[in-house]
Amino acid sequence: MKTIISTLAAVGCLLMAGQAAAVDAKAAESLAQKNGCLACHTIKEKVIGPALRDIAAKYRGEAGAEAKLVGRVKNGTSGVWGPVPMGPNSPQVKDEDIKVIVQWILTL
Repeated sequence: MKTIISTLAAVGCLLMAGQAAAVDAKAAESLAQKNGCLACHTIKEKVIGPALRDIAAKYRGEAGAEAKLVGRVKNGTSGVWGPVPMGPNSPQVKDEDIKVIVQWILTL
């Protein structure tokens, strides 16, 4: 009986952890929407800027990818994905919001 209860408790914790991760993704996507990221990017398709999934795929497994992308979002960039530049997003977007958005993008 103790084994069954322990197993059920462990399964419950895993389910709750999965729900928490989904909430974080929704919160990060909301931050991206609120801060104008989704005006130029979508998750699946290139609009003005690259699709967020394409960004995630390009940097997947790259050491230092998060810091590199945070810097690019903060300071702006050009020439990485084509001729259209991305202007700087700092200081109008808080550094901690940029970090959350970049972490979310890298999970896509």
